[in-house]
Amino acid sequence: MRTRPLRATWRGLAGLGVITLLAAGCGGNGGSTSDESSKTTGVTITVALPTDPPPAAALDEFTKQTGITVKWASSDWDSLQTKISAAASANTYFADVTNVDWSRVGQLGKLKWFQPLETKLDANSLKSDMPQLASFTLDGHIIGVPYDASYMVTTVNTELFAKAGITKMPTTIDEYTNDLKQIKSKGVVKHPLNIPFAAAEGLSTYWYETTQAFGGTVLDAKGKPQFTDPNSPGYKAAQWMVDAVKSGLVPPGNVNVNDSQGEQTLMAQGQAASTFSDYSGLINSLYNVKKSSKVSGKIQYLNTPGVSGPASNLSNPDGMGIPKQAKYPQAAAKFIEWFTSATTQENFSGLNGEDKVWGSSFIPSRLSVVEKLSKAGSLADGERLSAMLKTAKPVFPEGAPAWYPAFSNAVYTNLHAAATGSMTVADAINAIAAVANSKAGGS
Repeated sequence: MRTRPLRATWRGLAGLGVITLLAAGCGGNGGSTSDESSKTTGVTITVALPTDPPPAAALDEFTKQTGITVKWASSDWDSLQTKISAAASANTYFADVTNVDWSRVGQLGKLKWFQPLETKLDANSLKSDMPQLASFTLDGHIIGVPYDASYMVTTVNTELFAKAGITKMPTTIDEYTNDLKQIKSKGVVKHPLNIPFAAAEGLSTYWYETTQAFGGTVLDAKGKPQFTDPNSPGYKAAQWMVDAVKSGLVPPGNVNVNDSQGEQTLMAQGQAASTFSDYSGLINSLYNVKKSSKVSGKIQYLNTPGVSGPASNLSNPDGMGIPKQAKYPQAAAKFIEWFTSATTQENFSGLNGEDKVWGSSFIPSRLSVVEKLSKAGSLADGERLSAMLKTAKPVFPEGAPAWYPAFSNAVYTNLHAAATGSMTVADAINAIAAVANSKAGGS
């Protein structure tokens, strides 16, 4: 998946301990007896997420309230997905709660590797306050619960736009493109647009958001490609992105730049005027952080330009769920309920004191808490972020296909090749479609 500050690769010797813990946990007899599984007090559960743990005081408070002790196992995102699959395939235990990324819902749900949460949590109350819960629902079953909100947004450097004489922010793709050309032609910055064209997940996500802006979706409900016609939104999105690098709107070196590198070395340093598909929360966690940024106070979120006006934004949130072989699923459910509650999310986001804050880029998955943050002035451009969260849509409305990893690999590999000039956009689109057709046909 795309790299985000909250789920950055875990560093140092602590990471080695985590790997040892998870490797040891993958042995065993594949779960607990029915008597043990119903325990909700006096037990220790393992929580494996691609993040650093929340403040120790928060976990201690949870233990005090419930009698459940939490052993936190951090791991980088890619390694964790491998461990989830390995343990599930071998029908062995390694954690009671673990990451469920939006892109893996189809795979995890179809293979029945995770327990349905609608039987353990109040699904109706979650739906009313978590717009992104739909990204974790498959065939009526809730595979995971989002614990932080992430959705794609457009960011702009207002100072650079103003220097080019732009007084009104664009609302359409055409206006946006013309503004970027104006910024370039006036010499404000040489390459105003940041697109991460390295062959990595960030490029796939960027294309999905751009396709949405052009008014379409990537796959239909059966997994068939919707982007092969040159007049389709997906095809136009790919052409627009590749044309941007060929025309010099995007730095030529970006063919080897991933999403986080572009955010840190281009947007945060004032070398780019805009990122069309950026992460919600980055103004707080990166662009307004003076020790790592030269653009503090200059970046704002922009309602993503669409064909005839602002387009909706695409969700790519992190969630947590309960693997089929969890030892203590009822205790795990209590942890998820606590972790994603409004009170805990308020604590994590700093509404009740800095000592309870969890991660500088954390944006609550609960809309009510995001709105509280916005009213408190604690979230940069919070009003706009709240509005975007309300209407954010899943990348795949019917759920990510079980073969999503292969599809994404085809997307970023071929779009990267088109950007470098080693293949045409038409050939790249055909290659991506071939993978989707072959996988959808065999599913």
